[in-house]
Amino acid sequence: MTSAVPRAEYPRPDRDRSQRWLPLNGEWNFECAQGTSTIVVPFAWETAASGVGRTWLEEATYRRLLTAPAGWAGARVFLCFGAVHHETRVTLDGAAVGSHTGGYEPFEFDVTELLTPGETHELRVDVRAPADKRAIPHGKQRSIPRDDYDGVSFTPSSGIWQSVWLEARGRTYLDTIAVRGDSLTGFDITARLAGDDPAEAPVVAEIVDGSAHGERVRLVSDADGRVHGRLDVAEPHLWSPADPHLYSLEFTVGTGEADRVTVTGGLRRFEALGEQLYLNGDRLYVRGVLDQGYWPGTGVTAPDDAALVRDLELARECGYNLVRKHIKLEEPRWLHHADRTGMLVWAEPPAPSRYSDEAALAFEAQLAPMVDRDGNHPSIVVWGLYNEEWGLDWDIPGTPAHAAAAARAYDAMRRLDPSRPIVENSGWAHVKTDLVDWHYYDDDPAAWAANVAALAAGFREDFPVKLGPDFVVDKPLYGSAQHPRSGLPVLNSEYGAGFTSLERAWQLRWQTQELRRHDRFAGYVYTELTDVEHEMAGIFGADRTRKDLGGLRPCDVNSETVLVVDLVPAHAGADMRVPDAPVTLDVHVSHHGTGAIAGRVRAAWAPPGTPLGAGCHELAAESGTVKAEPFVLSAATRVEIPPPGAVASARLLLWLVDDADEVAARTFLDAAPIEVPNR
Repeated sequence: MTSAVPRAEYPRPDRDRSQRWLPLNGEWNFECAQGTSTIVVPFAWETAASGVGRTWLEEATYRRLLTAPAGWAGARVFLCFGAVHHETRVTLDGAAVGSHTGGYEPFEFDVTELLTPGETHELRVDVRAPADKRAIPHGKQRSIPRDDYDGVSFTPSSGIWQSVWLEARGRTYLDTIAVRGDSLTGFDITARLAGDDPAEAPVVAEIVDGSAHGERVRLVSDADGRVHGRLDVAEPHLWSPADPHLYSLEFTVGTGEADRVTVTGGLRRFEALGEQLYLNGDRLYVRGVLDQGYWPGTGVTAPDDAALVRDLELARECGYNLVRKHIKLEEPRWLHHADRTGMLVWAEPPAPSRYSDEAALAFEAQLAPMVDRDGNHPSIVVWGLYNEEWGLDWDIPGTPAHAAAAARAYDAMRRLDPSRPIVENSGWAHVKTDLVDWHYYDDDPAAWAANVAALAAGFREDFPVKLGPDFVVDKPLYGSAQHPRSGLPVLNSEYGAGFTSLERAWQLRWQTQELRRHDRFAGYVYTELTDVEHEMAGIFGADRTRKDLGGLRPCDVNSETVLVVDLVPAHAGADMRVPDAPVTLDVHVSHHGTGAIAGRVRAAWAPPGTPLGAGCHELAAESGTVKAEPFVLSAATRVEIPPPGAVASARLLLWLVDDADEVAARTFLDAAPIEVPNR
């Protein structure tokens, strides 16, 4: 056994008991049909980092010795698992500890009566990971037989893939805790006690982060061990992406050898009002990016804590204010980093790929553990459920049972958490939802612009989806004629096109512009942040290296203020022909700040590929003053631009300077010797 402990940080900083814990990550003995070896926990056995690297292995046994600290004598001791795919049976010194089914949610066992602190015990974990995953929640893990969406699935992730640890607690302890700050004036507390004496036990909740004035409340559990109360904050400090303030609340259960846990929470409210989204009462436009949560060599498990932070930093550098973590319950440390850095999160569980009553129930069984684990995170602002009818056989409109399953999942989620918007079936036919979202991929910029405009106006209620090389279907926004056609926020939650990095950058620029053209939309989610295995759609490579985007800076595309040009481009590298006479462009401003902005659009010719903001260029033209009100596309301002001279190609830089002569928005057009009609 090596002494190194991978992922050695405490796994639950949002529910902190790190004063008495013992990590069990590292080398374990590993047995399977192919023989005995070792494995590095917490990496799935398919990964190189695990040291095993076996795919389609369906059963295996993990073993290791463990010794709880002698100082834990008298405490309750828990064996905790972050996540294990998919069926788990645990024994300690041959005695049954317990079992769990489900590959993404945490589980734990009270091993107090089976373990003596200071003595060594043998832990055994038997795992079964079916190759046929179609009836179990598995997200984008590949299956045998194959999923219908096998082309966008990845290497399976089996066995232990999140941290394992021992933890000491009080004899009467805090079993579950919900801390909600949606009132913006304090925290509503719902908890459940367990252990020796959970009934009528004293509980003290106190803010301990120094930002408040010693607010505390004394509570008493009821006869069933349940606790309800409220901790008011005298001078509330709200949580937002611009100011992600977190409170630390310490809960103390009982007296003497008390149980203590520190929970982080934020005072924030996210809501859908009519067709708009609001954060803490202020209008919010979602600028999101899809993230699959995969890393080379380590699969669904981040190689280290810094990798979790880095992905959030990359999203922020690109101008995004939200990450849609795609059909994967990401580990709590990532959510904690989102909390403390101010990144909004659209969270969603994995789904099965084929429908059955059993599969639908397995999907719904994840929801309560998901809310229990993640509901305290202020960063989570949207709960997604099914994705594109995966697990519903891609047919909500034609199959009442599938529509009923989606609606039932929505109702279950609403009972669990009434505080956040819920999307019951992301991207396609909606039957019961708080957000009408849609997924649309199209390589044709003219068709993209026309269809996006028709969706915004309500002229279209469907959009083309290419399911095969010669197989295109029109997917409806709504799963029934009774679904309301207005009154809910409408936003795109997947888009992007192009095969090369340069084409992807070009589509990112133009497709995002067309989304910003229409004030009805409440936001967008671009696909995607990084490449994953064979899926090369990322802004960054799978190893998080920067791609050649031809001088495009994604942060300019996703800025609070952007320019919208009235032009239908031809193709990557040739938005317009090289003009031999003055060219006239109409340019709008889309602004999502708290107040109006006014300025002038300037233009300059530069060599092809010149990055935005790179150096000074001779000014070619300047518009009159244009003013943009928040969340309202401005009227067009006209820019009369002289030709660039005798050049084969060129880049036209466009930027908005405000009244203080500061650059507020940037974009560019590439000119090449082709004929492209102006819009």
